[in-house]
Amino acid sequence: MDLPTLVTFFSGISFLFFGTACLTTPYMEREFIRYGYDQQRALTGYLQILGGLGLLAGYWAFPPLAAAAATGLSLMMMVGFGVRLKIRDSFWQSSPAFIYAAINLYLCLYYFGLISHQV
Repeated sequence: MDLPTLVTFFSGISFLFFGTACLTTPYMEREFIRYGYDQQRALTGYLQILGGLGLLAGYWAFPPLAAAAATGLSLMMMVGFGVRLKIRDSFWQSSPAFIYAAINLYLCLYYFGLISHQV
C-alpha cells in the first residue's frame, strides 16, 4: 500500500469516527462548549462525516471528490487548530488538529496533482 492510499484511509476512517463522536458523545458536547462553538457542533460533525466519506469514495470512484474532501478537512482542521490556540490550549493539546490539517493538505496537493508519490 502506498503512502497516499494509507493516508487516505487513515484520514477518512478517522473523520468518520470523529464526526460520529462529535454528534453523539457528551465529551465532545463539553469540548465544543469549552471552545465557545457549541452551536456549531452538529454542523462540524456532519462535515467531518461527509469529508471522511468523500475521501473514501473519491479514492475508489472519483479522485476530484477526494481532492475536495481533503481540502475541506484541511481547512476545518486549520480553523480547529486556531481555535485551540485561541482558547489557550497548549501546542501539545492542539497538535492533533495541526497534524490532521497537514495530512489533509498533503492529500489535497496529491489529489489535485500538485505533488506525486514516488516509490
